[in-house]
Amino acid sequence: MELTDIRHEIDRIDDQLVKLFAERMDCSRRVAEAKRETGKPIRDRAREREIVNRLTKAAGEQYAPYVSALYGHIFDLSRSLQSSVQQRPGKLSEKIARALSETQGRALPAHALVACQGVEGSYQQQATEKLFSYPDILYFDSFDKVFSAVEKGMCQYGILPIENSTAGSVTQVYDLMEKHHFYICGAQKLRLDHRLMRKNGDSDQPITEIVSHEQALRQCSRFLEAHPEIRVTRMENTAVAAKYVSECGRDDVAAIASKVCAELYGLDVVNDAVSNSEYNYTRFICISRRLEIYPSANKISLMLNLAHEPGSLNAVVSRLAIAGINLLKLESRPIPAREFEFRFFFDMAASVQDPEVVRLLGELEAHCDRFVFLGCYDER
Repeated sequence: MELTDIRHEIDRIDDQLVKLFAERMDCSRRVAEAKRETGKPIRDRAREREIVNRLTKAAGEQYAPYVSALYGHIFDLSRSLQSSVQQRPGKLSEKIARALSETQGRALPAHALVACQGVEGSYQQQATEKLFSYPDILYFDSFDKVFSAVEKGMCQYGILPIENSTAGSVTQVYDLMEKHHFYICGAQKLRLDHRLMRKNGDSDQPITEIVSHEQALRQCSRFLEAHPEIRVTRMENTAVAAKYVSECGRDDVAAIASKVCAELYGLDVVNDAVSNSEYNYTRFICISRRLEIYPSANKISLMLNLAHEPGSLNAVVSRLAIAGINLLKLESRPIPAREFEFRFFFDMAASVQDPEVVRLLGELEAHCDRFVFLGCYDER
């Protein structure tokens, strides 16, 4: 057969397939209605296994794996449709509706008490001042304490780095998300301006030690690799490192920090080109104790634990694709005390102003082993 003839044959088969698929989905809808009356769960694993076994035998050995994969997707689609039929408003949808009504027509407040890690001059402080016009800042020596300050009501908001454009995710913050109760209510991208600074820029004393935060050191790795003779010391914050250099009384130690820190702590910039890339940005999240969703919110973050079985992650991604939602980021982190099992963090371009998005969230909440709605927010 000629290629054109083969394609005509494929078109004929596709026309039949889509008609049969629509009929099958209609049957799935009726199944959902029947199960709603009897209270039966949507998923019937024994029934799915029976169908796959029967159809893979009919397909033959050559096409059995393809049939198994195809029906895995069909089952996902059927369960999604059945969930929409059975779903009733849950606690999450009620919480979202209440948050939307409370923040209608508003934005993040101009005045707020905000928790940051580090000291004055930190990048967290700079991100805070972009999000809030008149913040009062309370500093803590760890990310964990920032989470705790918000969770316990000591501070109204907290600012935390979540991801860098060159060094990747701040895994320590992701791991702490499991430990604390909070919501993301805003986010800010900030360009990082790493510079090498010391107490006395005219000193003939060679630099023998560089201090900075682990992420900053990673973002300046090429410069550090070019100077293997210099010892590298990690500190809890770039601003803490700059403050240390200004107070330690040594001429042989330098910090990698921002120009703001150099001015704040009286240090001289000796190299302003230490970053691996001039386009070095970090995303900072703003967390709150209660759910706050502002009118401009267009991004949603979730934390999910999924069944430890083939296809469980694909089922979630398929549901997002069906809804036409763009998945912006997918991060996995190990679950402590569970061998090679992971929790997943999703960032997606969507808003809870859309009722279909709220319906989808309710569906995911009902079918994931663990579902945590982290927030709907605007990223500047």
